[in-house]
This record gives sequence, C-alpha cells and structure tokens, in this order.
Amino acid sequence: MRLNIDDRFNKQLPADAVQTPSRRQVTGAAFSFVTPRVPSNPQLLHFSSDVAEMLGLTPDDLRSDEFRDVFSGGKVIEGTRPYAMCYGGHQFGSWAGQLGDGRAINLAEVEHAGKHWTLQLKGAGETPYSRTADGLAVLRSSVREHLCSEAMHHLGVPTTRSLCLLTTGDQVLRDVMYDGNPAMETGAVVCRVAPSFIRFGNFEIFASRNDLKTLRELADYTIRHYYPEIETGTQSGYGDFFHAVCQRTLTMMVHWQRVGFVHGVMNTDNMSIHGDTIDYGPYGWLEGYDPNWTPNTTDRTHRRYQFGNQPQIALWNLVQLANAMYPIVGEASPFESALQQYQHDFNREFTRMQANKIGLAEVIQGDEELLDQLDAVLQLTETDMTIFFRLLGNIKKSDECDTGSSFLTPVRDAFYAAEQLSGEVLESWRDWFAKYLYRLNQDSQTDSLRREQMNRVNPKYVLRNYMAQLAIDAADQGDTSLIEEL
Repeated sequence: MRLNIDDRFNKQLPADAVQTPSRRQVTGAAFSFVTPRVPSNPQLLHFSSDVAEMLGLTPDDLRSDEFRDVFSGGKVIEGTRPYAMCYGGHQFGSWAGQLGDGRAINLAEVEHAGKHWTLQLKGAGETPYSRTADGLAVLRSSVREHLCSEAMHHLGVPTTRSLCLLTTGDQVLRDVMYDGNPAMETGAVVCRVAPSFIRFGNFEIFASRNDLKTLRELADYTIRHYYPEIETGTQSGYGDFFHAVCQRTLTMMVHWQRVGFVHGVMNTDNMSIHGDTIDYGPYGWLEGYDPNWTPNTTDRTHRRYQFGNQPQIALWNLVQLANAMYPIVGEASPFESALQQYQHDFNREFTRMQANKIGLAEVIQGDEELLDQLDAVLQLTETDMTIFFRLLGNIKKSDECDTGSSFLTPVRDAFYAAEQLSGEVLESWRDWFAKYLYRLNQDSQTDSLRREQMNRVNPKYVLRNYMAQLAIDAADQGDTSLIEEL
C-alpha cells in the first residue's frame, strides 16, 4: 500500500515534550505524539471507494492486510508519527478548558492529485486528552459517522469524509441509555478524512492561556497551508482569515438548514476552520418539520442546539473565535466587520436557499412573507420536511385551490396525520397554496424546469435514524449489506 505522505502539522508546530498517554494539561504545544491501540482481531466492514480514490489508494490496497492493519490502528505507517491535537472549547455556552482529541488520533497527512488530506482514526485508543475515558469507539456510533459523512457529502453539504469502517475484535463498555446500566458493545474504528482537523478550539486554548507565541504560530500555519491567498503574519491577514472562516461557516449553515440536518453538539471544539461538518455525535435529521427539535437528549431542557437555532449558534461560536484571535490583532474592527457581514450575508443566502427549495429562481418583494407563512403552516400538523419539499415539485402552475382538499393531493404523503387537514388548518394551507400558485405564475420557468431545479436542492433521501439503526443491527450480526445499500 502506497500513500504519498506529506506530514506538516506535527513537523511545523510545537509538540508536547511528554510522550506518554497519561492524562495531563498540555501547555505550549499544539499536539501530543501518541501510538494507536493495537486491536485484537480487526476486520474491515466497509470502505468508501471514492474517498479511497481521492487518497490515491487502489482496489488492491483496499483488499490488503496492510490496509486493515493501518486503518484499525494496529500498524503505524513507516516514517509517520501519529498525534492527538490539543484544543479547548466552549461546551453548551460555558468555557470547558482543555479538551483535545480524547478518542481521535491523526495518523498522517497525504498529498494526492494536488490536494492535501489528513487521515484521522476515531476510536483507536487513549491520548493525554482522554480524561476519564478509554479513547475507544463502538460499532453503533462508528456506523452512524461512516454513513452520515458520506451522505452529507453527496447531498452537497461541506463535511469531513469517511474512508473506512472496521471492527476491532474487542468489546467496549458503554452506557447507551445513560441510565446506569452499562453493557459491552462491539468495538470499532472509523477513518475520517479532511484537509485538516483544526477547530475553533485550537485557537481558544492558546488564547485562554495567554500563549500568544503558539497562537500566532497556529494562525500563520493555518493561513499558509489552507488560505494561501491571504497574507501571512500580518494583522490584516489575520482579519482576512477570520472573515474567510465566517463565510465558509455561513455556507455550511445554509446547507444544514437546507437538508434538515441537526448537529446536536455545536460546541466550539466541534467547529472546523474549513467550514466542514465535523464530529458526528448525537446528530439527527428533521422528520416532522420542527425548528425546536434537537437529537441531543442532554440538551432537551434548554434546546441550545435545536434546528432553528443553529445559524445563531454558529455566529456565537464565531464570536468566540474572534475573541481568541483578538490578542494577536489588537483591534476589534476586523472581527466586528466580518461578524456583521456574516449576519447580512446569511439572511440573504438563507432566503435565497429557501426560495430555491420552493422553486423560485429569484427572490422578489413579497417572497420573504411567503416563506415565513410556509414555515408557520408546516408546523400546524406534523409534516415530513424531506418528503414535503420533494413532492412540492409536483405542483403545476395550472393547479387550483378548490373548495375541498384535493389541492393538497400532490403533497399529501408528507403529512403524518392527514385527517388533521381540516378546519382552520386546511384553510391556512389553502391560503398559502393560493399565494404560492400566484407566485409561480409570475415566474417564467416551465413546470418541468422548476421541478428539475427543486430536485437539485431538495433531497429525496436523508439518513433517517431508523435507517442507520437497521444498518447497525445488521452489522452487529456480521451483515454489512445495509451499510452498502445506504
């Protein structure tokens, strides 16, 4: 197996002087060298062929024992030194101090076809940042990450990728219901792939310790390698970098809201400086359209990370990144300007995305009111978000809102309780559809062209929780056919 290794992070940034996995506060260093845990009986369950191709791996590589051993953590690639990154973060709005890669280990960095990728194992053992945990992962969460990473990519959402999924042959103790009754589960490792895994929290940890030397080194490194169009080592360059991160984060947020994805844990240590979706923990997809929904059971009381709040939380997280970078810039205006631009641009892009979802080629006066009204009527009775928007493309300009309910026939399958479509609820839908049809007839697009364009932005399929669970249950019995089908 040949990979074009091009390690940079662990050669150009300061390393932790201690080289044991003992839990500790790591200071003055961007990472700690670690060695993955050797599994007892690793087995390759699944791989993504297009991610493999992206890295320069051949079909023969994927079938080799070496591939299995390297990507289960059992063998270190010759000439490389795996490492875990040091970072902090705000968790649920409060500063948590040092966090770091508690169960993630960066294997190596690879150059292929003019692009640079970092390979990271999740679940390959303890690191100095594991705190009281074991650094391991189970099949349940690993299947979910492997599938969702690839689903998001193919839905056009910026995301980390997943190269492969393996079981380790070992059992891992987990309290899946958080009720004090832990049980043994199948151990697993997933290999995540991204340009880098640098997070907002990587900057925050150095700012919190007033380690401006390492903070500046990290900023210069990040700009030099991932934002080469920006001047390195200058105040204006740091401001431009922050602005670019804001814009990439904005794009990611618009896509999350477009497909109904809810991250569940939008802590600052789970925010990538690339604007990629990272760290698939208790994520979920909206089924019934509900802006207040969160998949995170620990967030059910305050619902900080609910679907409708995600764009505002992204802004809050960007403010924390701005606060972390402020000491090396010394003035607030570049950050304030970028944050204001985020708010202005997000409102525009979000409205444009919503208009595209209902088949409008451009936004004109009155469209925002039409979209706001749709948001309200979608919540009158439980309505499946994915199915509704996909079926909405079946509406024709010649349709009419009759006195009955037949005008809802093209989208009726999206309603979980169609019998509730009566009285005031039905009249609210009739009012919206009448305005929608009037708006469609102002547009020059043909019905077929509009439907084609709507299908490009409205998913036909999303990774619903029951789908992932079926795949997990089958994989736990050694059957990977559902993973492959999904």
